[in-house]
Amino acid sequence: MKIYTKTGDNGETGLFGGERVSKNSKRLNAYGTIDELNSFIGLAVTEINSVEIKDILTDLQNKLFVVGSDLATPETEKNKKLKIIRTPQTYITGTEKIIDKFEDELDELKYFILPGGSKGAALLHVCRTICRRAEREVVALKSTEQIGENIVIFLNRLSDLFFVLSRFENKFSSISDTKWNSQNF
Repeated sequence: MKIYTKTGDNGETGLFGGERVSKNSKRLNAYGTIDELNSFIGLAVTEINSVEIKDILTDLQNKLFVVGSDLATPETEKNKKLKIIRTPQTYITGTEKIIDKFEDELDELKYFILPGGSKGAALLHVCRTICRRAEREVVALKSTEQIGENIVIFLNRLSDLFFVLSRFENKFSSISDTKWNSQNF
């Protein structure tokens, strides 16, 4: 099977289920950003020192494939027979448990921090910001089309998780978070 199909040469692509849409549609922007996030997570894994965080990130990559396929398959009557896995509530509750676990191992945050520290932590901050963009794009999509309720909530929790994991990665690597110096103004 060839990797190129030439079916997108006119600026359209096929959604799962067969519908053709413009490559600049809100739906494609949303799941394309999920794909971008997944790629950056893969990059972050190469620089993370904590094996525990690496395992969490790999699990998240698999979950993001579910989110991407959920977004790539409109919730229509026709597509119900495709038996697509939709983003489950357990993604949200599981992410909250991970956040709570790692927050318990960190000092209370009493100031704003700058993205950075170790290379792994800095990449987790990049993942956090891409996740926030994905959340905005999914919210924009939701304003015009029906999507599962769990997707936006999961992305919201996921960006919080990246923040907490970045702080933990710095702690694990014996690198302090960098406090925002508001006196520079």
